Amino acid sequence: MVTNRPGRRTWRKIFLARWWQRRRTHIVLFVWAAIYLPGLGSLEIKGEEGRRILPAVTMLQTGNYLVPYVGSEPYFRKPPLVNWIVAASFKLSGIRSEWTARLPSALAILVVALTFVTCGRRALGTIGSLLAALIWLVNAGNTEKGRLIEIEAIYVSLTAIAFIFWIAAYRAERTGGQLWLLPAIFLGLGMLAKGPLPHLLFFYGPVIAVLWSDRKLSLLATREHGTALIIMFGMFLAWALPAFLLSDWGRVAHVWSRQYTGRVSSSGFQFSSWIQNIPRGLVYFLPWLPLALLQFDQPVELRRRHFALLTGIAVPFVLVNLIPGALPRFGMPALGPASWWLGELLAHDNLRWPQWLSGKTLAPRLRNRIAVVLVVLGCIWGLAYGLIAVPLLRKHEKVRQHARQIDAIVPTNVALYAVNPKYQPYLFYVRAPLRYVSTIEQLPIDTKFFLVQGSDEEEAQTTKHWSPSRAQMVLRIKDYREHEEVLFSVPSPR
Repeated sequence: MVTNRPGRRTWRKIFLARWWQRRRTHIVLFVWAAIYLPGLGSLEIKGEEGRRILPAVTMLQTGNYLVPYVGSEPYFRKPPLVNWIVAASFKLSGIRSEWTARLPSALAILVVALTFVTCGRRALGTIGSLLAALIWLVNAGNTEKGRLIEIEAIYVSLTAIAFIFWIAAYRAERTGGQLWLLPAIFLGLGMLAKGPLPHLLFFYGPVIAVLWSDRKLSLLATREHGTALIIMFGMFLAWALPAFLLSDWGRVAHVWSRQYTGRVSSSGFQFSSWIQNIPRGLVYFLPWLPLALLQFDQPVELRRRHFALLTGIAVPFVLVNLIPGALPRFGMPALGPASWWLGELLAHDNLRWPQWLSGKTLAPRLRNRIAVVLVVLGCIWGLAYGLIAVPLLRKHEKVRQHARQIDAIVPTNVALYAVNPKYQPYLFYVRAPLRYVSTIEQLPIDTKFFLVQGSDEEEAQTTKHWSPSRAQMVLRIKDYREHEEVLFSVPSPR
């Protein structure tokens, strides 16, 4: 009996190893579904979600996918990739809802996790790639943004995919086009989501640090890297140049200059908020952040490479958060490289805490238990939020109620014209067909109902556009931002 036990243990280890290899994808899918799907479309749109959704609806109505519009005005504060994605989700599903709008964000998070367990397996190993995927799925930053249709979930995921492809190819000792071209495509898409600068800092920060550590900075001067730069910037310019040519150059330049100079200037600077940027930015890395203090005993060369990657992640994170107009979420593109780095760290079997934290070793079994506990807690949070918190939060909705007021007055088969409405998220819920115009004079003669801002109420009441008839005020709305809109009806001529 004694001589058979080692054999049974060996068979068990082999079986478990193969089982885990086959089940890694299933684990990732289960964790993702538990955290990101419950209650995904149950809450009304909030924050900046309307700026991603309303232009998508307008694109589908007008067929103009080049210039995004919020109401009757072009929207150039952000490139249109997220608007395109939402429009595609609406078109492919045939449903316009919060769920179909937010699903692309959740899917982007999933794609990165699957990229970790597939492309990252050779460099990180079976355990390391799975841990990196779970770290990516279960952190405060992604669990917040991945349930909203916001820019962060999309462009942070694109940056993460670009980095995974690059670091996996680099660790496999690939060069040339195999190293640069595939990441360039995802970085180009990132430009179309956010703009041509922010995410590049978080990609090239760790890339340059790793190359410098290995004395391979010459890879940045290769023809293939130059081609990659042309691809990524070319993808952005392929949209930007035609869109700008069809728009007011002066206005577009003013909007873009404000987007960049407004962040680095000291106007509106608040020291109490700025000093909290780094601590609040680190919250996005919870609950895994304390494990970053772990150390391992390996050859100096391996530790040097590991420290170089950490430096390349930390420097852009700190620099971005030190910008006067920065917000904590600006550091979120570091989540992808940080998940790789921490997965690589936790994959070691000889982990220990630093001397100032007792210096005790962390056995692989305890490491696995900690990871399981954190992941299970994340899943419980996702399920509890979707099944318990969301129904309670729905009782405090502030946007959808205004659409219900309009729906009670405007028939679903009659067009509602919105006169220069600016950003009004409740318009997404209005059932009547929406049409946008810039001024009251642009309203058609056969208009039945139109909506104006409170500042234009007097003009709407006194206009002779439908003489001898006069528009009549039928509803006054004051939204949660204290903005006032007024709904008018136009009597039919006798």
